[in-house]
Amino acid sequence: MQSLAWVSSLILMAVVAAVFLWVVAGASRTGGEAGAMAKTAYQWRGRLFWLAIVAGIVLSFATLWDWPIAGHAASGAKPDVTIRAVGHQWRWELDKDTVPVGKLVEFELTASDVNHGFAIYKNKTEMIAQAQAMPGYVNKLQVRFTEPGEYEVLCLEYCGAAHHAMRTVIKVRAGS
Repeated sequence: MQSLAWVSSLILMAVVAAVFLWVVAGASRTGGEAGAMAKTAYQWRGRLFWLAIVAGIVLSFATLWDWPIAGHAASGAKPDVTIRAVGHQWRWELDKDTVPVGKLVEFELTASDVNHGFAIYKNKTEMIAQAQAMPGYVNKLQVRFTEPGEYEVLCLEYCGAAHHAMRTVIKVRAGS
């Protein structure tokens, strides 16, 4: 879908540039022809403006129809497992750290002190989900782990001197 949006944007930019050049070229002409050409250019400008607006709306809905954050349930589906996660300087406190593969897991995130960024990584390189943990607020993050293994949780919000050491592990097991 991004390729479609990119190509469509380039085509629309080329059309606008062509109309601009047409108007500039017509400005050097004298007489009644220049006035008629300017009037036509203004009419086309209005049409192109609305075409760009409609195309932008269509492309936005076409490319963002699915919920844009992978693994999140936009519908608020009922989770199979709920884990309460509390961020403290400089550690995560989870009420459970083992979940079954394939089940919808909802993390109820909060913090006891400052803001923390709760990010779940697969193989230490691929972030699969993230949300903010804030004092006095419970933020919900739903994730469906599709492969067994150990998933590392890191803090993405600088929270003080030992921020780099703020990590924990979620174990995803088959048949748990």
